[in-house]
Amino acid sequence: MTFQAPESLSEQIAQHLGQRIVTRDLKPGSRIQELKVAGALNVSRGSVREALLILERRHLVEIFPRRGAVVSSLTVASVNNLYDIYIDLLCMLGRKVIERLAGHELGGVMSRVREVEAVIQAVNSTGPDAAEKVIDAGFDVMRYAYRLVENPFLEETLENFRPAISRTYFVALDNFRDGIGQTAIFFQRLGEAALSGDAERLQSAIQAFGEHQRQQVLSILREEESA
Repeated sequence: MTFQAPESLSEQIAQHLGQRIVTRDLKPGSRIQELKVAGALNVSRGSVREALLILERRHLVEIFPRRGAVVSSLTVASVNNLYDIYIDLLCMLGRKVIERLAGHELGGVMSRVREVEAVIQAVNSTGPDAAEKVIDAGFDVMRYAYRLVENPFLEETLENFRPAISRTYFVALDNFRDGIGQTAIFFQRLGEAALSGDAERLQSAIQAFGEHQRQQVLSILREEESA
């Protein structure tokens, strides 16, 4: 793979490695060797080192003295910590959207919700490609919401959650075939709540879907721990 734009090289490497972690191509506990990655991608070890620091901030790797970078594990505690914060932040975003929603902007929200529904109908399957398309479409809805809310701190925080949340979505989708169908139901409810301007209904839809996804991932992790 050849990378362009030297000013963002480390970020590109981080996205490449991060995607392999999210899709479980790189398994938890796997070592990521700087020299090997640098050779495979034809980049400097310094750029790889910076990329690994980015991934550490995104909670996808852990860096140990004398051992280097290791793909982080999903644990019951880490998943609970992640969803505790993520659900609350999504609810905050939803409430702010309802508060600031103007008539002409409602069409934009609904248009993006329909795009997610169209993507889900088109993929109609499981697997990395299907999950990635659905995740991308879902985050497009969030990015439109960011523009309505105009809170750069909330936007940056939620965007930083994307790798970790995407990782759990892949885990759930790998084990529960109703995952994409449940996502479709969630966005349908989200659109209906936005259309009615009902903040409580919107928040309820977010909480229900977030808890559903959390419990799916936790059930998988507990099975793995007991095995």
